[in-house]
Amino acid sequence: MFKPLSVYFHWPYCKSKCPYCDFFKKVQKNVDETSLVKEYISELEYYQNLVPQRKVQSIFFGGGTPSLMNPKTVEKLIETVFCLWKPQENLEITLEANPNSDRPHLFSDLKNAGVNRLSLGVQALNESDLKFLGRTHTLKEAYKSIDEVLKVFDNHSIDLIYSRPHQKLEDWEKELQQAVSFGFKHLSLYQLTIEEGTVFFNKGVQALEDEKASKMYQTTVDFLREHGYPRYEVSNFAMPVYESIHNKCYWQGDDYIGIGESAHGRLNISEQNFAYVHPHISEKLSSHERAEELLIMGLRLQKGINKTHFKEICGLDFDTFIDQEKLHTLVAEGFLIDKPNVLRATDQGFLVLDKLVLELF
Repeated sequence: MFKPLSVYFHWPYCKSKCPYCDFFKKVQKNVDETSLVKEYISELEYYQNLVPQRKVQSIFFGGGTPSLMNPKTVEKLIETVFCLWKPQENLEITLEANPNSDRPHLFSDLKNAGVNRLSLGVQALNESDLKFLGRTHTLKEAYKSIDEVLKVFDNHSIDLIYSRPHQKLEDWEKELQQAVSFGFKHLSLYQLTIEEGTVFFNKGVQALEDEKASKMYQTTVDFLREHGYPRYEVSNFAMPVYESIHNKCYWQGDDYIGIGESAHGRLNISEQNFAYVHPHISEKLSSHERAEELLIMGLRLQKGINKTHFKEICGLDFDTFIDQEKLHTLVAEGFLIDKPNVLRATDQGFLVLDKLVLELF
């Protein structure tokens, strides 16, 4: 039986770095894509030797701004993956794009290269907040890209950032209504956080107050549920059957490899769990370490943690691993729902996920 495998390509280059971003990125105009592709292919071959008998369930091009890549580069990498592993029938191939590419026919070229899911990083639907977030595209360019993506792709997603400083709930509700009206199959909505080391942090930008941010989040969940986009992960909402296969691989604990500088992966080889970071640095994870990861990631899912799957991955019995006394308290307080084979968060629990995880260890 072929175990599923996901492949992540990290493209670190951007036209500029957004003031809220704390990811590894490089601002560089001229990129030697030929050399980079050789490096990526070498990495793919390395991992194929480790896990040859797998079926690829998803490929994801993230970054950075992978839409700055030449579509022929994307095509070459996809073809290489197919040469090394068997693809699943419902293979999902996602690429993140910004509405600021100067390349004509970008989206149709990406589709012809093999991409079948496009994630568009718009982030805001008004000019002032686009400027505040340091985005290099205008609202007009965003609308143009939205129109093109919806015409070219059958599977698509839009990224927006909410809980911006001084953002009013009614203004965010208008953006939500607009986002829904476009007809995207999937929405990724991220609460703005001010991370240490970012431009916003250094400038002393303050995040929206916790109470207002929580209200904004719950309003988002309720609104999207009513409009056919139920939450399936804390920040992700989708029409039925359009949940991201690739993103769920992280949260469910499936195997994935990370290709490119700063990328990382998780692989289960001969019943042992390993963490990989670029370039090919591996660390064997204990059953307890992997179990902690599965708890942290799994509670992010609306459906929660499947206890049987949990044990298959880390080898530990879920109910033994969890602090049962604290679990009973959190269930009684309305934060968690504990079933014989599933543990999941309630709406109230989703507002304090980080605290719940710490309580359960």
